[in-house]
Amino acid sequence: MTQNAQTTPTAHDTQSTPPITLVLGGTGKTGRRVATRLTAQGHTVRIGSRNADRPFVWEDPATWPAVLEGVAAAYVTYSPDLGFPGAAETIDEFSRFAVAHGVRRLVLLSARGEERAHVSEDRLKASGADWTIVRASWFHQNFSEDFFLEPVLAGELVLPTGEAVEPFVDADDIADVVTAVLTDPRHIGKTYELSGPRLLSFRDAAAELSKATGRQIDYVPVTLDDFRAGLEAAGAPAEFADLLSLITDGRNAHLVTGVEEVLGRKPRDFADFAREAAAAGVWDV
Repeated sequence: MTQNAQTTPTAHDTQSTPPITLVLGGTGKTGRRVATRLTAQGHTVRIGSRNADRPFVWEDPATWPAVLEGVAAAYVTYSPDLGFPGAAETIDEFSRFAVAHGVRRLVLLSARGEERAHVSEDRLKASGADWTIVRASWFHQNFSEDFFLEPVLAGELVLPTGEAVEPFVDADDIADVVTAVLTDPRHIGKTYELSGPRLLSFRDAAAELSKATGRQIDYVPVTLDDFRAGLEAAGAPAEFADLLSLITDGRNAHLVTGVEEVLGRKPRDFADFAREAAAAGVWDV
């Protein structure tokens, strides 16, 4: 038997060790949705999170090798945010490490208009992987699963956003896009920007939430200094206040077509999200 034949996997070998797709943040808003979709399509999925069978911790590179074993592709979501200090350096280290350990395909969830996040994108692109970047607007699900859930339950969104508008995008649309680009090589080397189908202010969002829940949700504008002080009092990172500049300075106050480009359909509207979340009891008090 020739050396070439010895190193070529047989059909049995290929079937017995299917390639793994790693989903970092696999229990988060988009990650768990991507994992569900990939599994339904028959892909072998490994969840990357602190509490997974093979724990993954961004701050601890010693956890990386076990998580990357046998992985051919990865969906990369970074916590707390790609715009935070140190994120670009960590993404650089991880993406190069992943490629060195046999990962060929990397899809990065990034943010529209966030220059510091775009530095992380460049670092990942330089890793040698077959890359795709997915830049998203603020999520609908921030109101049901994250930052704004408690304020909605309390009936009051207190934010330093004035009347600025944002084309909120649905996490299910993001997951559909990520699943498509992970599994289709035609998307390699492309950057897609995702938004919802219309611009909404937080006052508009509060009105939609009021309509969906049947109770009054108020929007209360405050100054950035007051908001930052509130974050500090709650023990939250002050950098979260800086993220709101992506809304208040108007840089993303326009619609983009990434959902249509990848999926061939329109993105989901905020009102539809709000009705479904309310029907599921997310905001029951």
